[in-house]
Amino acid sequence: MDDLPLDQVRTLLAVVDEGTFDAAAAALHVTPSAVSQRVKALEQHTGRVLLLRTRPVRPTKSGEVLVRLARQVSRLERDAYAELGLSPAGEPTRVSVAVNADSLATWFLGALTRVPDELRLCFELRREDEAHTAALLREGAVMAAVTSSPDAVPGCSVRPLGRMRYLPVAETEFAARYLAGPLEETLPRAPVVTFDRRDDFQDAFVRRLTRGRTGASTSRHLVPTSEGFVEAVTAGLGWGMVPEKQADPLLRTGRLTVFAPNRATDTPLHWQQWKLDSPALAAVAESVAATAATALRS
Repeated sequence: MDDLPLDQVRTLLAVVDEGTFDAAAAALHVTPSAVSQRVKALEQHTGRVLLLRTRPVRPTKSGEVLVRLARQVSRLERDAYAELGLSPAGEPTRVSVAVNADSLATWFLGALTRVPDELRLCFELRREDEAHTAALLREGAVMAAVTSSPDAVPGCSVRPLGRMRYLPVAETEFAARYLAGPLEETLPRAPVVTFDRRDDFQDAFVRRLTRGRTGASTSRHLVPTSEGFVEAVTAGLGWGMVPEKQADPLLRTGRLTVFAPNRATDTPLHWQQWKLDSPALAAVAESVAATAATALRS
């Protein structure tokens, strides 16, 4: 097969990022017809359907491969221009990262402050559950991710960061009201706080406690922010698994109690990033690893 036409690959990326052919045309300063022709030509060149013509458009599995390629080429081009001193004045380098909400709320932002200022980076953070951040890497939506998976996404490197500890906690009066008695019997019936409909963390905890007989109660509150999750548990809406760093000050003041002291749960976290010789990515990776070494359990 001949070399991939990069102008067509970049056009595919623009369509995915902008969501429609018309919006991509406006971003590229060409006509919608030209955008459509380029995408069709690329599909003919590769012999594969690359886009699902939905609103917004979505890349197919084959399209994801080329979207990731387009982002990597763009990253390398910007790094090369920067090394040559040809970057436009005042234009920072943008780095996109997928990170889970609990890391974002507890330690990850501290890592970004350690990146040297002279690199002039801007960060685009995508919040996603640690079990799903790898999917954003696979799709080419981000350059790096904090993930629970030790298995490297194709084209990426992976390094362990440490373990985030979660404590089973509840507001003190809530625990006295709902959790008095054997936990195997009381916990499955007690109101619970979860992050969203995909959050299986609390259910998994109850399944371990009951040896797989049942999950958490169907009486549950969905609170989709890390800070809001902790506030909901502290307010007595339900019990939940809270990161140790967020729980500690509330435990010291007596607002929360650990109702199963010997059943903390550790979630291993890993850093995955594109295999690119990029000074920007390398600097971010080192800052993340250094911060995680002090913020997470080894």
